[in-house]
Amino acid sequence: MSMNLGPLFEPFELHNLTLRNRVAMAPMTRNFSPGNAPSQDVVDYYRRRAEGGVGLLITEGTTVNHPGANGYPNVPFFHGDTALAGWKDVVDAVHEAGGAIFPQLWHVGAVRKEGTEPDPSVPGYSPSGLFSPGKPNGKAMSKDDIDDVITAFADGAQDAKALGFDGVEIHGAHGYLLDQFLWEGTNQRDDEYGGSMENRLRFVVEIVEAVRHRVGPDFPIMLRFSQWKQQDYEAKLVNTPEELEQFLKPLVDAGVDIFHASTRRFWEPEFEGSDLNLAGWTQKLSGKPTMSVGSVGLTEDFISGTFASKKEAVEQSGIDELVERMNNSEFELIAVGRALLQDPEWLVKVKDGRIGEVEPFAKKSLAKLY
Repeated sequence: MSMNLGPLFEPFELHNLTLRNRVAMAPMTRNFSPGNAPSQDVVDYYRRRAEGGVGLLITEGTTVNHPGANGYPNVPFFHGDTALAGWKDVVDAVHEAGGAIFPQLWHVGAVRKEGTEPDPSVPGYSPSGLFSPGKPNGKAMSKDDIDDVITAFADGAQDAKALGFDGVEIHGAHGYLLDQFLWEGTNQRDDEYGGSMENRLRFVVEIVEAVRHRVGPDFPIMLRFSQWKQQDYEAKLVNTPEELEQFLKPLVDAGVDIFHASTRRFWEPEFEGSDLNLAGWTQKLSGKPTMSVGSVGLTEDFISGTFASKKEAVEQSGIDELVERMNNSEFELIAVGRALLQDPEWLVKVKDGRIGEVEPFAKKSLAKLY
């Protein structure tokens, strides 16, 4: 290893939260919760990553208490006695192993298709009844629907605090419901929730405000957002730093403590004329700590095969560049996804200089929990 890993292993403090290092496990949907409640296998899955030294675990997306929140089979809920009891077991296991944990609260919006559990008759809900620009799906939300979803997120955050979670992440990225309100391509409303950036932000701002009201001033709220969407990898919410600043300020005012700026490759610059990535720009403009993410620890063959990435970009994807960016205070935290999914001891091996022992990610690992 050509650089000191110091910034990765420095503690991080915010309000009542103390993390033993700056590395988080990124939220990754696993579909291993039959009956929509975390099983012992799920408890053990999170425990192993905490035992592997990860500072913060962000759970897979877990759906709020709204009829249209879920879009996939065997996804855990964040409501109901059975599911919440399962999450309590997860929290206790992670804490026993020295880690901290946030649930990721999630509503899939128009990604949901009729026929999906728990009630196959429920359609997708979205700002304008669009899955993507020009592609209808489900129903456009009424003001009552909007209020119901805001309440569902607030209920989930309140339950998270009661269960002993260390904070909460609100999923506002990747073309799911909150992002569908943010994205002009899927938000064609002509009321106070559509049109201008200020109006398109309103739904997310009201969710954050409601969550803050329920959890109090010292419970960390993280918001995950992205430019790219699963519907369109090239989509943009903002095109300039000035637009990004206009986007961030209302969210800061509403109560966001940490921004989780989701990119597919952490080393790629966000705007011309600067090497800063999306998390770097977000931290600079918001004054809030940010978490970066994107292909950390993946092999060249995997990245080039999956993302058709240019060779020169792939060569920059190593740990050295990550450490350099963190040394430069570009972002405070880094989330690691598939590398930790494949190898629960990835962080320990990196810290000890045992890179050769790291298990490279293989897609077949998605088929089981370990």
